[in-house]
Amino acid sequence: MKKLFIITLIVLSIFSMPAMGKSKVTTASSINQPIPNSYRMTIPVIRQMPELPRGCEVTSLAMVLHSKGIEVDKMDLARKVKKNPAIYQVKGGKVYFGDPNEGFVGDMYTYKNPGLGVYHKPIHELATSYVGDLAVDLTGQPFEEILREVAKGNPVWVIQNSHFNTLPPHQWVTWHTSNGPIRVTYREHSVVITGYDAKYIYVNDPLTGQQNRRLLRSSFIKGWKQMGSQAVTIQNGNKEVFHFWQSSN
Repeated sequence: MKKLFIITLIVLSIFSMPAMGKSKVTTASSINQPIPNSYRMTIPVIRQMPELPRGCEVTSLAMVLHSKGIEVDKMDLARKVKKNPAIYQVKGGKVYFGDPNEGFVGDMYTYKNPGLGVYHKPIHELATSYVGDLAVDLTGQPFEEILREVAKGNPVWVIQNSHFNTLPPHQWVTWHTSNGPIRVTYREHSVVITGYDAKYIYVNDPLTGQQNRRLLRSSFIKGWKQMGSQAVTIQNGNKEVFHFWQSSN
């Protein structure tokens, strides 16, 4: 009986939310619609340290999920995020390691072992396991679309670097992966955008523990673009659906 009730709830929720299925479609009217000149929200900050020295990505996702009332633990996300099994090797002066587009590369729990992080695809996949189609991958979108989501009250997970600006060439290295060579930086970082104005971007930083950390907007955009314009958010939706996904995980 309980299982039948849950299935019924899902079906009713889907049919009562026609807009949810269209959440990923950006229409011309929405693109042309101006966004506010400034917006800032306050969401709880979660620190990645000391448990997750390389866990900025899953900790930032935890903050986004918490903002929607899904209080999943960062350690649960660390266990569940897809992993890339490649082992760090150096052969003939070349580094062979994993591709962060496929899963977390290396050791998330200590700097004593090689590691890096994870990019948007596995994070979006993990977010989807909690909220379904309400998790939206904004990677490759103009930065204005990121701010548009923020102005709707949706914090945005992004990949950045620890300098929040363009990194010089010497900060990048080449890894040889099963998908071919890729360029990565050990300065890779992840934060949650919580606000903006004409001059600054505001973020929750899992490494420093700063809430609404103020960063120069022009530099932030440069760093974000250099890291591949990666972004994921969770759009506002039916609270019963959020509750269902939370109870299922």
